Amino acid sequence: MGTLRKLKVTEMHRLTVDEFKESRKLPLVVVLDEVRSLHNIGAVFRTSDAFLVNSIYLCGITATPPHPEMHKTALGAEYTVDWKYFKNTEDAVNELHTMGYTVFAIEQCEGSTMLDKLVLETDKRYAVVLGNEVKGVKQEVVDMCDGCIEIPQFGTKHSLNVSVTAGIILWEFAKELAK
Repeated sequence: MGTLRKLKVTEMHRLTVDEFKESRKLPLVVVLDEVRSLHNIGAVFRTSDAFLVNSIYLCGITATPPHPEMHKTALGAEYTVDWKYFKNTEDAVNELHTMGYTVFAIEQCEGSTMLDKLVLETDKRYAVVLGNEVKGVKQEVVDMCDGCIEIPQFGTKHSLNVSVTAGIILWEFAKELAK
């Protein structure tokens, strides 16, 4: 086996903030419905930056940048990824529908589409709603969505941390939509 040398940050050729702002984004909006943890919010910003998500909608009790605790996990992504605040998640979903987005709740629902069976169309725009750490996506919001996506799980636990969920979901959307 050959030598595997870790790359230095300077060798990774990452976008500058200005290049990120000007780059073509995924046709994807992440909606955070009442997410309480600043660390989870920051992690979602960082993952959204990594996969060139168009923007994040922060709803209800979800905190907005700038915030030092959020910055600990966002590491500056709160300044690169566009965001917008809504007092009510329902208003965010209404706006997305008005703009032609297909909106999915990431939730365990009757009739959910399992993530490994999800088929996306590259000419459509999508939004995914991620819910509160304890209660998930509010039923009123689920009712407004075009469908639910569920991550298959095989162990004893019935849920994943919201930032872990975001990473899995955003990777799958990026794989499909960046083709």
